[in-house]
Amino acid sequence: MYTLGVRRDFIARHFLIGGDWGPENFPNSHHYILELQLEGKELDQHGYLVDIVDVEKHLDEVVGEYKEKMLNDSPAFAGLNPSIEHFARILATSLNERIKANNISGLKVVLWENESAWAAYSVERLES
Repeated sequence: MYTLGVRRDFIARHFLIGGDWGPENFPNSHHYILELQLEGKELDQHGYLVDIVDVEKHLDEVVGEYKEKMLNDSPAFAGLNPSIEHFARILATSLNERIKANNISGLKVVLWENESAWAAYSVERLES
């Protein structure tokens, strides 16, 4: 199984809702690090798992939707606590919809909120 990873870092703001989360109940920012991991059994005719330029384009577009913004104001978080777990799922789902490589069997987002806390979300894909 091959794995290809691409990372991006960005700052976004949020505040948690639905509980007593101390300072996290108030608007605050995090310097997120998003690591996208793509898996597949076969390489393409060029010896690549996926076109990394295409992946980076989609990654930049998705990150751009949240970079320097308040997560609570995003339609993707409507009715949701903007936790790191929800954020990892939202990012993974969005990237999975955009990246069209046929030989990708799995996609995973690992999202770091700070140097010691992260959440991950995986999507299994059917191979063509």
